[in-house]
Formats: sequence, C-alpha cells, structure tokens
Amino acid sequence: MSPLDVQTEFGTARVHADPVDDARAMLVLGHGAGGGITAPDLTAAAAAARAVRVSVALVEQPYRVAGRRSPAPARQLDAVWLEVVARLAGQPLVVGGRSSGARVACRTAEATGAAGVLCLAFPLRPPGRASVSRLDELEQVRVPMLVVQGTRDPFGLPPPGAQRTVVQVAGDHSLRSDVPGVRAAVEQWLDQLL
Repeated sequence: MSPLDVQTEFGTARVHADPVDDARAMLVLGHGAGGGITAPDLTAAAAAARAVRVSVALVEQPYRVAGRRSPAPARQLDAVWLEVVARLAGQPLVVGGRSSGARVACRTAEATGAAGVLCLAFPLRPPGRASVSRLDELEQVRVPMLVVQGTRDPFGLPPPGAQRTVVQVAGDHSLRSDVPGVRAAVEQWLDQLL
C-alpha cells in the first residue's frame, strides 16, 4: 500500500490505499482508539474486500500519525474522517472500522454518502458502565450495516436491526481468535451488498 498524507484541520492523517482493478466500490476503514491499521480484524476485512473486487483505504487519524496513543475527542475524529473520505470519493463507498473507528463511521455515515457501514468490535457499552450505551450511534445509520462481534466481548453484543446484521465470532474485543471467521463474514456481506 502506498501511504498518502492528507492535511486536515486537526493535523496530518495518513491513508494507506490498496486499489484493485475494475473495483466495484471502495471500503474505507478506521482503526481503534489505541491501535493501528495493522489490527488482525482490519487486515482480514481488507483481504475480504480485495477478494470481491473492492478497493481498500485504511485511514490513520492524526493523533496516531503523530505517535500518540490517546485518541482525540470525537468531534475531531469525525471532522478528520469527513475530510479524508471526501478526498476518496468517486466510486461507491462503504465505510467502517474497528471499535472507535466503527463509531466514527456510524456517526458520519450519512454525511459521507456511504452505501454501507462495517463495524468490527463495536464498543456498545464500556466495561463496568452498564448504564452507558452507544446503541444510538448504530441506530442512526440508515444504510445496510454489518457488525462483527466477539462472543466474549466485554463491550457487549449489539442487537440486530432492520438494516443491521450482527455476526458473532469466537473471541473477545480484539477479534484475534477467529480471523478467518471475520474475513468470511465481511466477504459475504460485501459481496451481497454490492
């Protein structure tokens, strides 16, 4: 993948683009709060996309590009994401990410004009804070959505919805225990979506 630096209002974001020939769409993925774009589930989703002729763009938020592990506030993450995705327009877009990146994709799905949203390990409820729910972020998405969640994820299991398919794979929030299962779920969903 060839990295492309994108200057945004909140710093430099980095896009690792992996185009495929005769692409049906582009899948744009964001990383989790403390992790990077090499997370096993993101790698599996990218491989799944390429297998069904979907180009991939993995987006690093400016705080990660600068070497920090603590995420920026949600409004900054969303603003950067919108700036970067606008640069990638030109073919049908599917947006998504893992954990925090999935939240960003959900909150901005309408503004990006996404045809679908892919959520890997969506953090429904912070562990130990059962009264806090982020279900509203999933509910605001009006296009088809796939949520791939570990069966032992301490952040909980989102419910399926009218346009929301939830696939459980063995493992916890990292989704490392069943990488082939993640890839298979994403590949099947993308192929049906497009």
